[in-house]
Amino acid sequence: MNNPEKIFDAMLVKECQSGNTKAVTLLVKRWHVKLCKQAHWYTKDAAVAKDIVQDGWGVILKSIGSLKDPYSFGSWAMRIVVRKSIDWLRKQKTEMNQLKLYHESTIIPDVDLNNGTNDHKHLLLRSAIKALSEEQQLVLHMFYIHEHSLREISTQLKIPAGTVKSRLFTAREKLKQLLKNRNYEK
Repeated sequence: MNNPEKIFDAMLVKECQSGNTKAVTLLVKRWHVKLCKQAHWYTKDAAVAKDIVQDGWGVILKSIGSLKDPYSFGSWAMRIVVRKSIDWLRKQKTEMNQLKLYHESTIIPDVDLNNGTNDHKHLLLRSAIKALSEEQQLVLHMFYIHEHSLREISTQLKIPAGTVKSRLFTAREKLKQLLKNRNYEK
């Protein structure tokens, strides 16, 4: 090994393996930013990247005693962070797919208002709701049908609670206006 960086890292790893906490601190200082940049490349979110690297350090420091080749520390640590980043991406994709399926299951079917047999108030309301944006329909459905709180909706949709509140308010106002324009409001 002629690379002084790898030699220094290997020395630090050996010191860490023997229980030297100062070596751990130096190793973290040398690698933390590099690992954060790698995680950020995958996640495109600095805060998430820092969380992933923090979790990665937990695994790295717990497993450093079993690292047989101290010269491979950099690639070994990087692999741990990359795997954690990919796991995070998979989890996000799964959550987004679940949310999409949930949203698709809440879409309200078309209602023919001109058909005399469907002259029920709830069908008119459903038709008015159908005229709202998908975001507003989803918030209404989660709030009124599933009885989720604003905070729960905010967490599930990953948007601020204020945005949920605003969408709910706007949806109600649009419904009032739609029903008033159709002379169905009393």
